Amino acid sequence: MQTKYEIVKTIVDSGMVLIIRTDQEDEAKKVAEAAVAGGVKALEITMSCANALGVIAYLADKYKGQDIVVGAGTILDAETANAAMLAGARLLVSPNLNPAMIEQANRYQAVTISGAMTPTEVLNTVQSGADFVKIFPAEFLGPQYIKTIKAPLPQAAVVPTGGVNPENVQEWFAAGSSALGVGSYISKAHKKDGDYGKVTAAAREFAAAIKQARS
Repeated sequence: MQTKYEIVKTIVDSGMVLIIRTDQEDEAKKVAEAAVAGGVKALEITMSCANALGVIAYLADKYKGQDIVVGAGTILDAETANAAMLAGARLLVSPNLNPAMIEQANRYQAVTISGAMTPTEVLNTVQSGADFVKIFPAEFLGPQYIKTIKAPLPQAAVVPTGGVNPENVQEWFAAGSSALGVGSYISKAHKKDGDYGKVTAAAREFAAAIKQARS
């Protein structure tokens, strides 16, 4: 089992967490596998996915012993957090702050990315023990907002989510982001023609953009 330190390092080093949200169980598995083939190291399977716990269990087993972080998204309470961890999730993500969820994750040393928007919410999230603060919805705020938030709160490890693409990763990291929450640019790249190779290609493109932004 990966240690908490190893999971945090994988997320920061790779620079992104891929959010997979679909009502087809098989599609979620295929997107995850194609994305990993393209260099994605951290996966967030949202609880709105069909048989989300089953998908998490499948991926956790498939990538056991590898440096791939399998996580669960939209974790709104301690009960769901526990179920996700039992299925094999080592990363728990929420759109909002729920201290009981973070407490449950910390009890078993899973990593948390907990949602916030305002400075008060960011600080409350840090104080509650979250490993990362998910700035959400980031597409309405922009990189300048991250820079502004980080000025008085440099201790917050922020992961903006929403509106992130290869063209603007440079701005997000320059503003002080620790990693980025990535969604449809990669996870829906196959939608037009069912070609999951396009998911792999989009993942490679994103990984290359992150590497270039940080160089």
